[in-house]
Amino acid sequence: MTFTEPEERTALREAVAGFVGGYGAEYYRARARSGEYLAELWAAAGELGYIGVNLPEEYGGGGGGIGDLGAVLEELSAGGCPTLMMVVSPAICGTVLARFGTPEQKERWLPGIASGESILAFGITEPDAGSNSHNITTTARRDGADWLLSGRKTYISGVDVAEAVFVVGRTEDAGTGRLKPALFIVPTDAPGSEARRIEMDLVSPDHQFGLFMDDVRLPADALVGDPDTGLLQLFAGLNPERIMAASLATGSARHALDRAVGYAGEREVWGVPIGAHQGLSHPLAQIKIELELARLMTQKAAALYDAGDDAAAGEAANMAKYAAGEVSVRAVDQAVQTLGGNGLASEYGLGAAIATSRLGRIAPVSREMVLNFVAQHSLGLPKSY
Repeated sequence: MTFTEPEERTALREAVAGFVGGYGAEYYRARARSGEYLAELWAAAGELGYIGVNLPEEYGGGGGGIGDLGAVLEELSAGGCPTLMMVVSPAICGTVLARFGTPEQKERWLPGIASGESILAFGITEPDAGSNSHNITTTARRDGADWLLSGRKTYISGVDVAEAVFVVGRTEDAGTGRLKPALFIVPTDAPGSEARRIEMDLVSPDHQFGLFMDDVRLPADALVGDPDTGLLQLFAGLNPERIMAASLATGSARHALDRAVGYAGEREVWGVPIGAHQGLSHPLAQIKIELELARLMTQKAAALYDAGDDAAAGEAANMAKYAAGEVSVRAVDQAVQTLGGNGLASEYGLGAAIATSRLGRIAPVSREMVLNFVAQHSLGLPKSY
C-alpha cells in the first residue's frame, strides 16, 4: 500500500503546473467574460499530450489512466484554468469509446480527442428526468438502416465548441419490447438538432445548452458499440466523470486556498500579517486538511478504476466527488472572507468563484444523491427513492 503517486505522475503534475502558469486565472476570466473558450490553452495542451493522456497509445493517447488525466485537470484548475470539457471529452466520451467503441469509431474519434482537435460533448440530463436516468425519454427508432433520434436534453456543456454530442437515449429491445439505454454520436450540425444556450450567472468559458432533437437522422454506425451493452457503457463513463469532477473541484480549492494564504501572509494590520490571527489561520488550516483528505479519496477512486475494480471505484468516486465539492465551496468562501472587500474585487477573481464553486455540489451528481448512494450501498440502509 502506498499513499504517494508514482514519479511519472508527479513529473506530469509539475509539467502541467508550469504549462498553465503561462495562462493563469486572468486569461481564464478574460476569455470567460468575452464569451470565448480557452481555445489557445486547449490546443496547446493537446499538442503536449495532456488532453489524451488517458487514451490508448495506438490512437495518439498517452496510454495512462484516469488518475493521470485527473492530475492534469487538478493542476489546470489549481493554476486558475478549470475546464469542464476535460471532464467530458477525454474522460467520459474518450473512455467509453476506448472501452466499447467499434474499431471504426475508435479510429474516427480517438485521435482527434487525444490531440484536442475534436471535442465531444455529453448529453444525458433531461428536464423531466433530473437524477433519475431511468426516466430518460429521448428515443431512437429504426428507419431502414438509419436511426431517427428525438428528444430533449438540458445543461449540456460545450456544445458550441464540440464537433459532436454523445447522446444518451433509449431504443426498443427486440426481444422484450422494452426500452433500453443506448449511446449515439450526434454531430452538432445534424439536421433536426438545435442547440439553445442557457444564460447562466456563471463567469465560465464552458457554456450550457439545451439540445432539441426532432427525428435527427443518423447512420447505423452512430450507435456506440454493442446495442445490448448500453447500460454498461453508460456507467463506464460515470465513474471517470465523478473522478474528474473531484479533480476539478480539488484543484479549484487549491487555487482559492493559495490566494487566501498568500494574502494572509502579506497583508498587515496592527503591525503583523493577518494570517497570524487564529480567526483566519485556523479556518485556512481546516480547509487544508479537508482538501488533502479529498485529494486522497480522489486518488483512491482513480487507482481503483484504473485497476479495473468498477464496483469499489463507484463508491470511492462518489465519496471523492462529495468531499471535493464540499471543500471547494468552503475554500472559496473562506478565501473571500480572508481578503475582505478585496475578495469581491475583480482583480482577485474570487467573487466569481463563489457561484462556480457551487457546481461541485450540484453536478455531475448532486450531493444529496451521493448521500443516498452511500446510505444504501455503503451502509446497507433501505432505499429512499
